[in-house]
Amino acid sequence: MSIRVSSRGATLSLAVFIGLTLGAVGCSSGGGDERPKATATASTAEGSEPSAQEGSAEEPLAELQGSNGLLLRITSAERDSGGFVTVNGELKNDGDKSVAIPSGLSGNETEIIRNGRSLGGATLVDSKSKKRYYVLRDTEGRPLTTTGLSTIKAGDRLSVFMQFPSPPAATTEVTFQLPTFASATISISG
Repeated sequence: MSIRVSSRGATLSLAVFIGLTLGAVGCSSGGGDERPKATATASTAEGSEPSAQEGSAEEPLAELQGSNGLLLRITSAERDSGGFVTVNGELKNDGDKSVAIPSGLSGNETEIIRNGRSLGGATLVDSKSKKRYYVLRDTEGRPLTTTGLSTIKAGDRLSVFMQFPSPPAATTEVTFQLPTFASATISISG
């Protein structure tokens, strides 16, 4: 199932900004198939969005271990009035050498893969309603998520986002899934 929305200027501008910030360095590697681990923690502070500098001090909604030393910290999952949920976080290389971002993070849908490496393979699962929500796409098939991912140096962090259709208002917890990472239950605010 593919859900399409019309492109919003702010979302597109953010996606372009993030893509340009990440640069155009690219390489690929075959990763091990080790089982990743997740640590989910409840957020104790309901407040404003952390800035890029203070993002690591904020208690995350969840921390998901991926392959090759990658760590995804989910810092917020907010529902907006337009019918979307935006998941924000930080991708960090906890390893001691540079890592190529696995192509599997883009998922396996041809339309998303055609647009380059991204976090387009992410999903939210609402187990109460028995529904899975995929990353939204604009009218040209581009995923509404961080794109242009290539390599991340040891110790580096990248701010990331993913936008999904909003589950029903009564749904406040969903399972976040991203290929090559462990799954975790996160709370939706707003």
